[in-house]
Amino acid sequence: MKRAVLVMAVVAVAAATVPARAPAQLPGMPVWNSPRGGTRVSVAADVGVPDSAGGKGTTVAGRAALGLSALTLSATVGVRNPTGAGSNVTEYGGAAAYRLIGGSLIPISINLQGGFASFSQSSVTSTRATAALGLAVDLPVPGLSLEPWVAPGLRMNHQGGSGVTPSQTNTQFGVAGGLTFGFGLVGLHAAIDYENFPGGGHTTTLGVGLHVDIRPSLGL
Repeated sequence: MKRAVLVMAVVAVAAATVPARAPAQLPGMPVWNSPRGGTRVSVAADVGVPDSAGGKGTTVAGRAALGLSALTLSATVGVRNPTGAGSNVTEYGGAAAYRLIGGSLIPISINLQGGFASFSQSSVTSTRATAALGLAVDLPVPGLSLEPWVAPGLRMNHQGGSGVTPSQTNTQFGVAGGLTFGFGLVGLHAAIDYENFPGGGHTTTLGVGLHVDIRPSLGL
């Protein structure tokens, strides 16, 4: 119990102290999560499609993740082309997740995840921090690995100032949920992400991707 409280505090502080505006955690992508974790090295290619409130367009990104049993570290780089932006926007980010409950003999996994992302557009730099509590269930399907998951949390967004326009920072509720399929070392993943806007309204983002485990998961 003490370990869980300590980890929760560390993740919350880390997410709150990132330069505030991010699974990988890129704008235009769902906040990807995999509460099951495990020991593995994996790479993924992702495509995200936000609704009109989120700028529409398409985000394409690559991710790399290192799983060290209960701890998973990931980094991502992507390109987004929101409608009306005039040019593509390059984004980068990263995340750290710690599994509190779960493992090879436990079908339910719970983790804490913190992430960040940053991008520049029209000489304005925006940064993003996220913190989430993830829950997943391992479904017993012969020959397949199925992990449905959900991860509610907070998203802090900061947009830098430009000229007479002051900087803006807000923190809103968001939740992501998805399903990860595994076929040996290759798998598919999909997710939907919901995030509130300050002052009302929300945006929804859909995402799909392909991942490859360079090293098989040991299920630890």
